[in-house]
Amino acid sequence: MAETYPINVWINEDRFEKLKSAGLGDMPREVLAGMKVLAVPTTDVQRDKVLKLFSMAKYDAATTKSIEQLPKHVKDKIFDLVVARKKIDVMEEFLSKFEQAGDAFWSQQIA
Repeated sequence: MAETYPINVWINEDRFEKLKSAGLGDMPREVLAGMKVLAVPTTDVQRDKVLKLFSMAKYDAATTKSIEQLPKHVKDKIFDLVVARKKIDVMEEFLSKFEQAGDAFWSQQIA
């Protein structure tokens, strides 16, 4: 299996309930004193697109091998897509929708 590079989305109680309703309640992992995180995988190509599209994002090659410092609204949209699709493998669709719609993407509802 190819290596993946996660985007970690923090999961509060409300988000956890949404994940459970989508059949994904077993996906988040506990990382710190009861805090949960959902690791949304990206491929190396997707990781590079994310880093290009969101200049503030950083790839932590030294420790976590994850994509860090994405703005909250980006992670919110990724989370919404996970819940709507009932799976965590959503980054290809996320990137496609963002590239097609540009700034209008943030006001679109995930259906």
